[in-house]
Amino acid sequence: MSDLDADEAWERLRASRSNPPARASSASRRKTYTAALEQAQQLFRAAAVVGPATSPILAFYGLSQAGRAITAAARSLEGEDWRLAAHGISSKGFHVPFPDIEIRTDPPGTQGSFVKVSEVLDSPVWEKDSLRLEDIWDLLPTNLHYPLTARDRLTPLYTSEGSIDEGDHSLLSVWVSNIPDRVVKAGTREALDDFLTGYPAVAQHESYSNVGAAALPNYVRYDHGGGQLSMNWLMPEGVGTGFDGMATMAERQAHLRTMTRGYAGGRYFLPVLGSMKRDLHPLMAWWAVLYTLSMLARYDPAVWGKHINVDNSPHAVPIERLLERAINHLPVLIADTIADVST
Repeated sequence: MSDLDADEAWERLRASRSNPPARASSASRRKTYTAALEQAQQLFRAAAVVGPATSPILAFYGLSQAGRAITAAARSLEGEDWRLAAHGISSKGFHVPFPDIEIRTDPPGTQGSFVKVSEVLDSPVWEKDSLRLEDIWDLLPTNLHYPLTARDRLTPLYTSEGSIDEGDHSLLSVWVSNIPDRVVKAGTREALDDFLTGYPAVAQHESYSNVGAAALPNYVRYDHGGGQLSMNWLMPEGVGTGFDGMATMAERQAHLRTMTRGYAGGRYFLPVLGSMKRDLHPLMAWWAVLYTLSMLARYDPAVWGKHINVDNSPHAVPIERLLERAINHLPVLIADTIADVST
């Protein structure tokens, strides 16, 4: 994945401050919206010029302040429900291996920042069962090539609206990319079905072949391992307003959006973790990861220093890359999210 245009995103956000969107136009919400975005931008700028020893602290608080702008603008929040209190998320186990650090959230309906922003974005919280840092780390598209361990992973599966088949039929047909090498090598329906149990939206596919229901998955293999597969879904009942009752492109796009999350101009099928009822919004995956890194750096700097030591830690380079991408990716995600919650 290439880096995004953070400068253009900050321009979008700064331009919005003279005429704040949606509910951020009211007096108290407007003040929070403009002040929070100014703080967020300054914190991200500061994070960009320091090293990994302190950058997660600055980047996390930049994202946290942007969260206040998001709730200030959100049409779904009325009265004083947009105000945030405390973090709404916690982590523990800094003495355990880095991938095994535990992350929990406050209960749904509370005012903690993570919980309230998650509510606005229809993203789950998980107060009862903790999640491991590695599980959430793997949800970020930017970490596809930066694993923390050698275990089998559940990572985002890329697709795009541009890959939608416009044929005269009533199916949604798109390419699903980044299927792991272990699944592609197995080549069986059983291996694919087992893998897709972690991706409920993909598992609901109608077929993946035009040559018969019993056909094996016809993968396009990548030179570096893994591959992609053309897959088909039935359209929702009652859809089909195009010529001869076929689904229109707009209807297919809308259906794809119900099953995926947007990120960097593409769409991703994301796994559903643990007891969650749906997938985590990418912004909240970033939030959980940066929160954990910032708390580790802030409250146990000696342990954090070991993790970012490139001479001794296998996690140092993945952490460096994550923090570099945070500076470029998050401003774009924040701008896109504000646009989404404002409409």
